[in-house]
Amino acid sequence: MAAPIMFDREKIHLNLARIRKGGEDFEVAIEPDLAIKFKEGKAISIREVLHSENVFKDAKKGLRASTALMKELFGTDDELKVAEIILKEGEIQLTSEYREKLREEKEKSIIAILAKNSIDPRTGLPHPPDRIKRAMDEVKVKINYTKNAEDQIEEIAEQLRPVLPLKFERVMIELNIPAQYAAKCYSVLKNFGELMMDEWQSDGSLKARVRMPAGLQQGFYDALNKITHGDNQSKIIKE
Repeated sequence: MAAPIMFDREKIHLNLARIRKGGEDFEVAIEPDLAIKFKEGKAISIREVLHSENVFKDAKKGLRASTALMKELFGTDDELKVAEIILKEGEIQLTSEYREKLREEKEKSIIAILAKNSIDPRTGLPHPPDRIKRAMDEVKVKINYTKNAEDQIEEIAEQLRPVLPLKFERVMIELNIPAQYAAKCYSVLKNFGELMMDEWQSDGSLKARVRMPAGLQQGFYDALNKITHGDNQSKIIKE
């Protein structure tokens, strides 16, 4: 086995991608932002993602994985090819520092959405961002850093209402989604708002109506278009 590779722990906090095969762990040290994009299918070179072009059995100790085991379990001992498999099929493990960074970024996005799209029903005026932040701290809102900010708005608004009255302007959107995309789009419809109608047509397509905060429309359309490549029909209707 090759000599251990030592990382400078004062300069790098190891974020890892890991997979377990044949009772053995295989790890690669990653740049987390790029690794997440790579896993999502973005056009990023595997070499950009990795801190080291090596596969480890224990990256923190610098212990390299057995080439014989890689050949047996992955069908290749090419470490870059094995790293690709680990990133695509394995689990990305982030340091606590990086998870906190993601959580803070997600919190800022949620506060911005609430400040832009909700009002205080008592005054008809929007809540300032710092007031929303204080309310979130007061009720100890739990933010899911792996979930889109838009997908969390309804749940977080409900948590905030006892200390911060909120009202959203809402719209009703009617959609027709082709059969090949309907199943994948269904969770998007439910996450962005209240699913008021879902009718599966004889050809497998989906006709639906969703009520949501008006300010979430663009994010909703973006999410649908990402799945359908723009092949869907939508219109705002009166309730």
